[in-house]
Amino acid sequence: MAAGAGRLEVIATPIGNIGDLSPRARASLAAADLVLAEDTRRTAALLASCGLSRPLLALHDHNEGSRVEALLERLGRGEVLALVSDAGTPLVSDPGFLLVRAAAAAGIAVTTIAGPSAVTAALAVAGLPTDRFVFEGFLPAGRGERQAVMTRLAQEPRTLVLFEAPHRIAATLQELAEAFGGERAAVVARELTKVYESIYRGTLAELVARAGRDPDLARGEITLVIAGATGAGGGDAALLARALPLLLRDLPPARAAAIAAQLSGVPRSLAYEHARRLARDNGAEPD
Repeated sequence: MAAGAGRLEVIATPIGNIGDLSPRARASLAAADLVLAEDTRRTAALLASCGLSRPLLALHDHNEGSRVEALLERLGRGEVLALVSDAGTPLVSDPGFLLVRAAAAAGIAVTTIAGPSAVTAALAVAGLPTDRFVFEGFLPAGRGERQAVMTRLAQEPRTLVLFEAPHRIAATLQELAEAFGGERAAVVARELTKVYESIYRGTLAELVARAGRDPDLARGEITLVIAGATGAGGGDAALLARALPLLLRDLPPARAAAIAAQLSGVPRSLAYEHARRLARDNGAEPD
């Protein structure tokens, strides 16, 4: 890129406690020519709390693609653009990927102002293994795709991190207990860094019970951390998730599970458990 080209700064902002905004992030926001915000109202409030006022432009899932070209032009003229999300580190289940990719491809400098992330904050307090983990964001909303993803993740040996909406957490915990087994250790991290921060630890079955009696568990921002599978017996869970729906079109769950287990290498008992659940969800009578 020619001399004088601008810079895109990807800035992490607090996930709750305003005190977590770093001095470097504050200085970068103060110096930016334009702040790209997922929700300009929330970012305006953040800036105001710091005594700052900068030009703002909304950049979210619905308009990012249409704004990339104009933003690249501004960067090419030497402007410094700051990219933030509503909370935490941008691009982690938040917009910004298209712009960062395009800026990097155009030879424009892309820098990070590191800081808060709900993913790492939840891992830090969960008390579950953190040497290896996998982040899956939000589970799919559609029943079929959701069940397929859970089937695949049931044998994931790494610690699993999910985001979930408060109104869905109780149902999600129940589904996870059915897919992973109720004895799997898990943590619900709620309202991290905020006044009502709460950490719920236990097995999935225990957390299902807790959600049923404690309405506070289903309030606020939620990050879910789940222990990885141990002694799952190997196999290709992704192949199982693809094969079972096809086999269940023509076969009863027991027979479909037997064939799917043989194809995938997943234990037959686990394959049968998933086949019964799929049959039940599809309105069939499990055998």
